[in-house]
Amino acid sequence: MWGVVLGTATALLLTLPHAAMAQWKWRDANGVTQYTDRPPPPGTPDGHILQRPAGARMPKVVSASAPTAESASASDVKDSQPTKSGDAELEAKRKKAEEQKAAERKAEEDKQAKVRSENCDRARVYERTLQSGQRIVRTNAKGEREVLDDAGRAQEMQRAREVIDSNCR
Repeated sequence: MWGVVLGTATALLLTLPHAAMAQWKWRDANGVTQYTDRPPPPGTPDGHILQRPAGARMPKVVSASAPTAESASASDVKDSQPTKSGDAELEAKRKKAEEQKAAERKAEEDKQAKVRSENCDRARVYERTLQSGQRIVRTNAKGEREVLDDAGRAQEMQRAREVIDSNCR
């Protein structure tokens, strides 16, 4: 009877040091090395995790819509390395997401180019109107009508040329 109890107690004691050794070692944002029995907080770069317990799994990578500089550099490193898992589905999803981002970027650039083109056209029409010598009337802050004199016309010509220079490329 005592042998069974002694054997069970010994087995139990032998498992305790192993559980106590399950330590995480990682560097926090300030560069300080942390030793804990819990994994580091989410968002800690994989390169900052110095030691994992033997049975610990790799953390899941969560993609964010606006990556930070640290996560962007980590993703650049991941993209440059070939995938080890060979998971074709995951690779296809990643490529689809990259293509979608590229399409969104292209759409935004096209939209900005259209706005610049419209501003260019308006500025050129206004410049021709100013050069024609036609009287131009504006309403001031008090709501009164003012006729543009030669000095005002010169200022407006300068502004129109600046808009043309910045939008008509």
